[in-house]
Amino acid sequence: MSEIPAKATESEDPSDRARAEAAGYIDVPAEDSLSVGDAMWQSSPPGSIYDYIKVASFSIGPDGLVDQWSLRAEQLFGISTEHAVGMDPIEAFVDPELHEHGQRKMAEILDGREWTGVVPFKVPESAEGEPGKEGLAEVYVMPTRTEEGERAAVCIVVDVRILRRIETDLAASQSIFGQSPFGFLLIDPDLRVRRANQQIANTFGGTPDDHRGRGVHDYLQSPEAERITATLRRVLETGNSITDMQVTGLVPGSDERRHWSINLYRVHSGSGRPIGIAWLGTDVTERRAAAREAASARRNLALLNEAGARIGNSLDLETTARELLDVVVPGFCDLATVDLYQGLLVGDETPPGRADGSAELRRVAFASAVSDAPFVGGGAPVSVGAVHHYPFNSPCADALRTARPQYVPAEEGGLVQSTLAVPMVAHDTVVGLAQFARTKGSELFGDRDRDLAVELAARAAVCIDNARLYRREHERALILQRSLLPPGDPEASGLDIACRYLPGNAATEVGGDWFDVIELPGHRTALVVGDVMGRGLRAAVAMGELRTAVRTLALLDLEPAEVLSALDEIARGLGTPGGVQQATRAARRPREADLSEVYLATCIYAVYDSVTRRCTFANAGHLPPVLVEPGEAALMLDVPPGMPLGVGGEPFEEVEVELPEGALLALYTDGLVESRDHPLDEGLQAFVGALTDPATRDPSADDRPHARTALNADTHRDLEDVCDHVLSTLDTHHGEDDIALLMARVQGLPEDSVGDWTLPREPRSVGRAREYARARLQSWDLEPLVDTAELLVSELVTNALRYGEGEIRLRLLLDRTLVCEVWDAGLVQPRRRRARDTDEGGRGLQLVGLLSAAWGSRRTPRGKTVWFELPLPDGENGMVDPAEALLSLF
Repeated sequence: MSEIPAKATESEDPSDRARAEAAGYIDVPAEDSLSVGDAMWQSSPPGSIYDYIKVASFSIGPDGLVDQWSLRAEQLFGISTEHAVGMDPIEAFVDPELHEHGQRKMAEILDGREWTGVVPFKVPESAEGEPGKEGLAEVYVMPTRTEEGERAAVCIVVDVRILRRIETDLAASQSIFGQSPFGFLLIDPDLRVRRANQQIANTFGGTPDDHRGRGVHDYLQSPEAERITATLRRVLETGNSITDMQVTGLVPGSDERRHWSINLYRVHSGSGRPIGIAWLGTDVTERRAAAREAASARRNLALLNEAGARIGNSLDLETTARELLDVVVPGFCDLATVDLYQGLLVGDETPPGRADGSAELRRVAFASAVSDAPFVGGGAPVSVGAVHHYPFNSPCADALRTARPQYVPAEEGGLVQSTLAVPMVAHDTVVGLAQFARTKGSELFGDRDRDLAVELAARAAVCIDNARLYRREHERALILQRSLLPPGDPEASGLDIACRYLPGNAATEVGGDWFDVIELPGHRTALVVGDVMGRGLRAAVAMGELRTAVRTLALLDLEPAEVLSALDEIARGLGTPGGVQQATRAARRPREADLSEVYLATCIYAVYDSVTRRCTFANAGHLPPVLVEPGEAALMLDVPPGMPLGVGGEPFEEVEVELPEGALLALYTDGLVESRDHPLDEGLQAFVGALTDPATRDPSADDRPHARTALNADTHRDLEDVCDHVLSTLDTHHGEDDIALLMARVQGLPEDSVGDWTLPREPRSVGRAREYARARLQSWDLEPLVDTAELLVSELVTNALRYGEGEIRLRLLLDRTLVCEVWDAGLVQPRRRRARDTDEGGRGLQLVGLLSAAWGSRRTPRGKTVWFELPLPDGENGMVDPAEALLSLF
């Protein structure tokens, strides 16, 4: 009995074969082709159904036993032909409980009846004792006859489990292909659509069958179609899949560009032969739009964060405007400008034309990411620093007028295609205008860009307004501070004075540094340098109060330590509403909340006597003075520092130093010797070294014994050079703090400019005092002052005899004025009063006040001193006629 199937005959209709070949169901090599009419053996072509299902055949002889066993049967049942031939299939494969039923069916088959059914089977145990597998087979039994005419049967067996799995896979595949929300294409090796799902038809129109045979160019335009075609060929050749490939194209009936994400992978048959490419695509247009929106939001957020970090780091208006442009160009726009109201820059709070947007503006910043790009805005180009204004009907003027952003139309043929004019609003006040422009090729400004531009401009406007307010306060504080400093070059008896004051830079608030030169009676001079801790208008006001207090206390002719003690009380009362007494009470209540402000200051106060060339110092936490003696190196004087003013509770000590002729004394604040880059010790050493330089020494010391009534001009210029030398040598350009420098060169009164006599306590001393005064004034060539001086000396000596105690001392001092002093041991200070018409006395001090330029009294360690001052005949002040002064008393 031959094997089934053993042979196939040619079809009677040649077109059947042609159709089969065209469909790819059979594959006949050219060398195996036979002539028409000849029998042809063929095998199943690759990719046929038999690659997926298991079909086996065997035949049963007339005796009901297996007499033919195919190779497929061996694979399905796992039994070789040697064991299978001669077996009873019912006994071998059917469950014992079904043997009887199976034998009846076998008999019916051998009687010539066909049968089809599903039969559970079990493979017998192997020779090695392994248990046989169980299965379910669909059997088709066809009766046959042997060559001898006996009845037999051919059995076709299919594994039902494979069929069920294929059925499930086909159903699942059909469900996925037909119901998938993604576009699905099956493309053959010729890159033609073999099958399309409904989603493809919904997108590109028609039915799924209408898409059969289409190519890539039927869906996409060049050059996108060429790119996709090349990718399909590469996937077909290499088998490498493509995931998330972005494709852009149009759909029928719409001009909107759509975006798809495409996944491509090669499809194989059951035998592993490539049969095409699967195209799985999803429309990501909305996703891309959302991604662009998210990316734009992230970019805007990053831009705002950068703006917050970079804008406003300086209190300079122009720098702040440039910081805004550094942020927006090129990240937000290609060109940008900032215009600020000219009036605000010069201090005018309400410049004319501000309400209607026609006020003058100054262009303070411009930035461009395009080489040789023009300035944005209509009309003639405006350079940085130029003052201009916008026409009333222009979009820029409208933006300034309404405080709302405006789109500026692009000039035809120009480089710029989109411009935003954004008013810079701070605290409901428009301070300027920012323009942002994008060139051709860039995306046009949208609503989101407009909102971002408004936010950026508002942030910059607040910083610019803060800088403007700071500049205004800084200038006002500086004006206040300069108004409180000594005007011009101070003059002092027996001293050549030079001074410098350098304020901090614009980014630093005004400090509380000050200096002062105060003339005291007896040709003495008070030198003061102080520094209020803190900055700004508050420190300047506190400095002014302390400076006024120092001058008031100095006129009382108190000792330096007493002046600082009184200043300490005043400083403690500056921040307390109740003044000094309230501050003292608060200091006595420990552990209580003290909400008053604390004002602290350092100060050094020195009193120089030009007659004795002795200087008395008292220090309240200030840096030590520096002394340069002729021919010697500079040194810092050992003056006890004391506590700063405002601390209270500690007394101040005095140190008296004799200054040689020509010595240089320097008082200064910490801004001169200390900065962020140079510590205090290093700065002090540099200052001492700068003063030790030979360029700072006095080359014109003059010891000639003549009366000096004015400052030596050459010496003064030399001292000015010393100040300039010190400031140029030290690091004085840091701008971190104010700098005050006060320098004085000692020029004591010559001996022949001083007259000093001691008088006994007797009436004849009045006459002697007049004689001494007359003789000395005549020797000084001051004849016009003789009569007045004699009269006033007589009055003071008489008062000393009547009301004073101990010996009387008369001293005449000649410098820029004539000073007469009468000393005694009494402690009672003279008090001027107005005498009645009937009084015989009480008019002496009135007479002194009328005839002298100034008069007064001061306490001394051994009593008191009463003095008066007369201007020299060639002085600026005219002399008082004694006769008229006497008549005015009555």
